[in-house]
Amino acid sequence: MGAKLARILEAIKPEAAYFTEHNGQRGAVLIVDLPDASKIPVLAEPWFLTFQADVEFRIAMTPEDLKRSGIDKMGKQWS
Repeated sequence: MGAKLARILEAIKPEAAYFTEHNGQRGAVLIVDLPDASKIPVLAEPWFLTFQADVEFRIAMTPEDLKRSGIDKMGKQWS
């Protein structure tokens, strides 16, 4: 398992990787910069094919991302 895990992490190059428990199963939290959604398979497939893993994505923004999002305009439009 260790060598396979190392190969995947080398290919994905996460900014950070944390290994933990998730719902009573082995789990990991990887922090990655994903500039294009078409890169999702590059992140997910190694886990699916190597470990038959379940993969979930959480999208997060930096404060700068939030400023560029146009949220102020949306607030005016929808409130």
